[in-house]
Amino acid sequence: MQRYCNSGGGYRLKGFFGPFAKDLDRRPSRSRPSFALKSRLPYHWTMTWTTLLPASELHLHLNDPDWAIVDCRFSLDNVERGRNDYLASHIPGAVYAHLDNDLSAPKVPGKTGRHPLPQIPVMTETLSSWGIDARTQVVIYDDATGTMGVRLWWLLNWLGHTSVALLDGGWSEWQRSGLPKRTGMESRPRRQFEPHEVPGIWVTAEQVEEYRKDARYILLDARSTPRFRGELEPIDPVAGHIPGAVSAPCENNVTSEGKFLSRDALCQRFENLVKSVPTENVICYCGSGVTAAHNLFSIAYAGLGLGRLYAGSWSEWITNPSRPIASGDSQAR
Repeated sequence: MQRYCNSGGGYRLKGFFGPFAKDLDRRPSRSRPSFALKSRLPYHWTMTWTTLLPASELHLHLNDPDWAIVDCRFSLDNVERGRNDYLASHIPGAVYAHLDNDLSAPKVPGKTGRHPLPQIPVMTETLSSWGIDARTQVVIYDDATGTMGVRLWWLLNWLGHTSVALLDGGWSEWQRSGLPKRTGMESRPRRQFEPHEVPGIWVTAEQVEEYRKDARYILLDARSTPRFRGELEPIDPVAGHIPGAVSAPCENNVTSEGKFLSRDALCQRFENLVKSVPTENVICYCGSGVTAAHNLFSIAYAGLGLGRLYAGSWSEWITNPSRPIASGDSQAR
């Protein structure tokens, strides 16, 4: 795993069509561009946020038509609670995204996991209805330390839209900051989203069966340690983990206040987990392919690049009784 962006900000300058665009895009920096720099930028430069966004910055853009806010609050225990919470109070201008209905395809019992990836034409229509197109900065939040919101962050990256960020601290941070709220359902004027699928950033169960035996690859399991060990399984009918996987609970990516760890801390965490395995060979999974994206997001935020998602995850893996299952601790890596 090689770090190519040393503690850069969670934003990117884009729109420059000259020879230095790629280098500037990845320049090491611990802060946003100074006003002096921004004042010299040509008109076609825009600033885009690609990982984390502070609440104070979002507050400045509440009335910006090119900023779309998406509320992704959701509870596996009560699938309508997130929508009800949104209706009761949300960030002004936010639309609501339901994990089951908007961010997943229908489950096929005995074949798919609990949250299959949506079909691209269906997801394209959903994003268009939310007023998202190529020039839109998307900001996502939830009330679960980003574990729900990262699903949409990953989906947009998969479809080639990188101008998407998580609100650092989520809904809790917005409330703590005393920032404005609104009630009721909201919508945005329709725009036309054009997908540009990024190939190879998710893998199938068949690929996992092959890669799990190959030392050049590593599987990271984002579920809690007891679920990984097979000591309990509150959701799926079979306990355990994919043989060869390493436990990497996504809860360890955040502080006790629900904010992400520093880039340096996350970089050290994942470098310790995967050692010399290159990021493109890091495959993340969880119970249904949702919270696995929390590890993928954290890897990207740390400046380590983008790994790959096993989209079906554990709930798909166990649909085939011929697939092996392990329990207990993983091998030391």
